[in-house]
Amino acid sequence: MTSQPAEPDPVESTEPASYAPFAHLTVRNTALYRQVMDVFIAAKERFAVHLRPEEVHAALAPEHRPTDLDTVAKALDSLVEWGNLRADPDTSRVTAVEDFYRKRFIYQLTRAGEAAEQALSAYDEALGRRGALQAVALHDIVTQLRALLVLAAEQDEQVEGEPDAAKAHLALSALTSRFEALAENARAFMGSLQRTIDLHGVEVEVFLAYKDRLIQYLERFIQDLITLGGRIARLIGELEEQGRVGVLLRLAAAREAGDAAPDEAETAEARAQERWAAKWEGLSAWFVSADGRESQARLLRGRALGAIPQLLAVVRQLNERRAGRSDRSADFRTLARWFAEAPDDEARHRLWRAAFGLYPARHLTVDADTLAERAARPVAASIPWAEAEPLRISPQLRRTGSYERRGKPRRVQDRSEQRRQLAEIAAKQAEEIAAARARLATDGITRLSALQELDPVAFRLFLGLLGDALATWRPGVTTTEATSNDGTMRIRLTVLNDGTTAEIRTPGGVFRGPDHTVEVTDLTRSNPVREPR
Repeated sequence: MTSQPAEPDPVESTEPASYAPFAHLTVRNTALYRQVMDVFIAAKERFAVHLRPEEVHAALAPEHRPTDLDTVAKALDSLVEWGNLRADPDTSRVTAVEDFYRKRFIYQLTRAGEAAEQALSAYDEALGRRGALQAVALHDIVTQLRALLVLAAEQDEQVEGEPDAAKAHLALSALTSRFEALAENARAFMGSLQRTIDLHGVEVEVFLAYKDRLIQYLERFIQDLITLGGRIARLIGELEEQGRVGVLLRLAAAREAGDAAPDEAETAEARAQERWAAKWEGLSAWFVSADGRESQARLLRGRALGAIPQLLAVVRQLNERRAGRSDRSADFRTLARWFAEAPDDEARHRLWRAAFGLYPARHLTVDADTLAERAARPVAASIPWAEAEPLRISPQLRRTGSYERRGKPRRVQDRSEQRRQLAEIAAKQAEEIAAARARLATDGITRLSALQELDPVAFRLFLGLLGDALATWRPGVTTTEATSNDGTMRIRLTVLNDGTTAEIRTPGGVFRGPDHTVEVTDLTRSNPVREPR
């Protein structure tokens, strides 16, 4: 394998000197420079400090190794010039006076070069990271919050003293570590999911094979987030009662400040306290909605739910393209490829005229009289227009711009029968919905189990009301109230703690669930009466 000489590429003088170690990313032999730096990073992990050119050459992968050692030596000199490496005279192998006059160096990483490689490693990792929705992290967060509750309970039981600072610090460290991993992975995953939906850098065949598993993955995580998110919010609320979590944060900060340097000892605990308070605030804001602000968990759930129909829409568009349905963007891309493959400009002009029909104006109109006259006195195509017989234009065409003779207008089609049928259907549907509202409306507070049996229309309306009520449910709330989207019905739902189950029979089956007290009001009535509470 051959390689181009690794001559030092000039670095612009206007660039700050601190960024010179990144100069090898914008030059001709970037791949070779990156491979050489990887050799030094690997050697550092083996606690090897200095490397000779022949050792670097031997450590390169065979498929990327230059054939001659001089190419590697020139690359090393360039990296020394940019500040990535440092060169020191190699006097360990000098055995004669002549050896002092030979150019022999050993090379090692500089601080700037090592920092540049760490930055590039972080860049490559972030660029290739896909992220994940970690349902296991939700379980771990619940476990750590329960452990903190146990420590807080011990504090409540103790007359004097405080909880074990080591246990509090370890539990909080594990909690914040799992939470930060969950949040970061969720952000990365949703970013990669949007690129998948947009088909940026994704092959269509791979996407079609992947979409079923992706939708199942999203549904499973959404279910876990709904189940565990409310539990986490309740645990956070219990820890924040009476400032119990504040004591635990203070203990963790004090234990962390014990390792501070002597010159930072006075302010270390206060700064650690601020860091732990900020971490707890971030955790609480991720799972608990407050002050009109939705929690990040709720936003993530909505975004994940919205991604499922978007994925299905992309699949539908791909299937339509495969079925041969018209797609303007695909047509224009095909036409652009045809233009690029045309052999010459004349072929491109023909393709343009065939695609868009923009022909030059050859005539204004041709009728039977014109054709008869041309047959009697033909005009050769080689005769210039200026010498040919002029074209006689109809005065009507010159005056109105239209030559066609307008005939009798078409009769207006009578659609009264269709309108009557639509009106009957609309009236029937309105009667069914009104009857369903009257069926669901309760005279005061009753149980769900008292509804007993519902017809399909009433059951469909009931499910919509129940969904609106459950959507406004919050952790720790026992009663919720919601209004239907069209403003015609209002439902008030209250939890029962007696463990009873409600059953509602429908033609399609039996609907079962925990029994609640319910009050449904039909707002379309002139004066709806509500029982005093």
